[in-house]
Amino acid sequence: MLPQDRNILRELAKQVAEIAALPVQQETIAAWKALNSLNPIRPMFMIDQIPWHEMDVDGELQLRTEDQWAQGIETRLRRIIYSWKHMRADMVVEPFLDIPKVIRSTGFGIQTVEEQAITDPRNDVVGHRYIDQLKTEEDVAKIRAPEISLDKEATARVEEQARDIFDDILPVRMQGMSTMFNLWDLIATWRSADAIVWDMVDRPEHMHAIMRRVTDAYMSMVNQLEEQGLLAYAQPTIHCSGAYSDELPAPGMDPARPRTQDAWTCGMAQIFATVSPAMHQEFELDYVNPCYERFGLVYYGCCEPLHNKIDIIKRIPNVRKVSMSPWVDLDKGAERIGRDLVFSRKPNPAFLMPDTWDPETVENDLRDTLQRTARHGCPLEFILKDISTVRYQPQRLWEWNDIARRVVEGG
Repeated sequence: MLPQDRNILRELAKQVAEIAALPVQQETIAAWKALNSLNPIRPMFMIDQIPWHEMDVDGELQLRTEDQWAQGIETRLRRIIYSWKHMRADMVVEPFLDIPKVIRSTGFGIQTVEEQAITDPRNDVVGHRYIDQLKTEEDVAKIRAPEISLDKEATARVEEQARDIFDDILPVRMQGMSTMFNLWDLIATWRSADAIVWDMVDRPEHMHAIMRRVTDAYMSMVNQLEEQGLLAYAQPTIHCSGAYSDELPAPGMDPARPRTQDAWTCGMAQIFATVSPAMHQEFELDYVNPCYERFGLVYYGCCEPLHNKIDIIKRIPNVRKVSMSPWVDLDKGAERIGRDLVFSRKPNPAFLMPDTWDPETVENDLRDTLQRTARHGCPLEFILKDISTVRYQPQRLWEWNDIARRVVEGG
């Protein structure tokens, strides 16, 4: 690595270490733990999945290293500093640096074939038209369990380089892989939404065959990760939400070999937005619930409206948080969730994209959610995510942060 690259990374790491040492970090961790134990101090909020290509101001996000690996780390450090300065929400800056282990996978045996619609070439949010790769029984038989392995040499090289640069500033922690049971999201990229929804009615056995095959393959992957000590542990976030909990890890955890019961996982079936609770149970939860039994805690849902499915979600083993997307009926969701789960509200990111920025609408929306959930005592968090654009006006997101802070702190 060029000496100047190393110096740039060290200077950024020093800034992150200074932020991590602030007492507010422990205060925020305690507040997340209270929420995740269903005894909240106040509502919490996070901002994630940001259109970073639109966010630079005065070169704060401009990369100055030349090495490709260094640029990846520099990007992470600059985004931490930027977020802390402009839109920190309830983020926690840890006094260490997670470096991912180099984990190889042979894949599931099916390739996505698609056409894309692109409106902004700088934005990685694009439209997709997926071509069906699973039309026949023979196609389904192509789905296979991936073979997982640790690239020991590559991991050792990365670890040595990271420790050489950072260990006296931000200690390095080699981190494994987090799991996400978004199996229907994966299947949708192999089939298309239309094919899935029609075949649940017209060819249910075909859809069951696909789900059995995918579930078995995915759990084989999880087993291999666990057996090889490649699972993530002590996750700071789960699905963009604070994951700090006094309930994890489980007793007897070995950091060198984390187990499923030591970690959060999350799951969703976003393509099931129009599917009945009975079909949601049959084609999704009957398959994944046995998987969730193995994990310490579960976050369920994403963009799909789940207010009419709370009864079946409450039966998910170890579930603790449920996503309440912009398309839910707030009153129904709050009444059915009550004090039993964290009401993980996803404010509408579309408020950030109109021609004219309207902060009053944002504040009214957040306060409306706060009032409706308070009637039923719901533990509440706001998770602003899926932000496709801020119209190249990053100050909109900064102001959203300030509004949310005022709302959750009772101002």
